[in-house]
Amino acid sequence: MTSVLVAYASKHGATKEIAEAIASGLRENGLAVDCREVGDVRDLAGYDAVVLGSAVYMKRWRGEAKAFLRSRADELSQLPFWVFSSGPVGEPAKTPNGSWLEPPRVMGRVEHLGAREHVVFGGRVPADPHGPIERAMAKGTPPAYRDMRDWDAVRAWTERIASELAPVAVP
Repeated sequence: MTSVLVAYASKHGATKEIAEAIASGLRENGLAVDCREVGDVRDLAGYDAVVLGSAVYMKRWRGEAKAFLRSRADELSQLPFWVFSSGPVGEPAKTPNGSWLEPPRVMGRVEHLGAREHVVFGGRVPADPHGPIERAMAKGTPPAYRDMRDWDAVRAWTERIASELAPVAVP
């Protein structure tokens, strides 16, 4: 059975919830899955594939996710792996393709290591904001934009990963 690691770096739990949904969807497709914080992962031995996710704050990945990507670069480059970012709230930035902006150095490293795909999922404003910046963000974000996670998009992406890892014969 194919064994997959879903590793994540989350600050307030929204990215963790996305990672858990991905892990659950992969399990539903017959894959063996561990879902763990990146700081709890000692090595990638025994895994056939990896899904790595990080919260994004001010166009920056969490430090522990960047460290994981750096320290596991050799192993990741030998495995099929996928990457997701989560965190943007509000309307997508006005970029040519209408998407949220990415941390360019991290995405360069991800591409260099051969990630199969990278996606960005909307995030959630912290339910219990700490500090003046988080409180201002919560106060300044209209209620309709406070949770931008698209669970249908998460499920669809998970299905694409599962189909690459365990193709199902269609009758």
